[in-house]
Amino acid sequence: MKLIQLRDYNASLLQTAQFKDYCPNGIQVEGREEVLRIATAVTASQQVIDDAINWGADAIVVHHGYFWRNEDACIVGIKKKRIAQLLKNEVSLLAYHLPLDAHPEFGNNARLGRLFGLTEQGRFGEQNIACFGTLEAVQTLARFSEVVASGLQRKPQVIGDAGRMIRRVAWCSGGAQGYFEAAIALGVDAFLTGEISEQNYHLANETGVAFIAAGHHATERPGIQALGEHLAAQFNLEHRFFDQNNPI
Repeated sequence: MKLIQLRDYNASLLQTAQFKDYCPNGIQVEGREEVLRIATAVTASQQVIDDAINWGADAIVVHHGYFWRNEDACIVGIKKKRIAQLLKNEVSLLAYHLPLDAHPEFGNNARLGRLFGLTEQGRFGEQNIACFGTLEAVQTLARFSEVVASGLQRKPQVIGDAGRMIRRVAWCSGGAQGYFEAAIALGVDAFLTGEISEQNYHLANETGVAFIAAGHHATERPGIQALGEHLAAQFNLEHRFFDQNNPI
């Protein structure tokens, strides 16, 4: 398919125009016109770029790309090396941030809900990217933590009474620890996101609402993988997901 077709399809599928984001969504670095092989990854790191190029990717599609708001706009240092590598090899970079968190089918939060056996009942937070809902059956916090660990292949950090029974859960992938108070106001038993901040420990202990930090990277793998698999099936493309051992 043509690169421009991939760009336009993703823009329509993910409704990118509806989001006020921290970075540009869509083509960030333009490569060759024809796309037969797509690589996906959470972040466009140097390792991902090198691995994708060695595999023969025509385009790399990620959740965390470049040109973030308030960052230095100069293309120097690490940014220069990464972009130079993409341009030299005519490999395109496409990035989708909030649209990929929010999508009802391929979004990170929709996929996390499926993975953990949660039925979504509503949305909250910035541009309604965070979710809240219920587990299929009441279970202990310890048991739910095991489900999370199994689903993400990473042991989460959990603040709360392991024996407490939980049913209502709010969740948001990535660095959404700032949504904890909003989740508490919804009356949930637990809140899950990628990262934890110092004050979240005290809020969890004082309110009794459990806080589960399951990893920024780990909670944002499902969406980009699902998008890549969908694009491959839709347009008969070759697809490979490139992961990194990122403990954050």
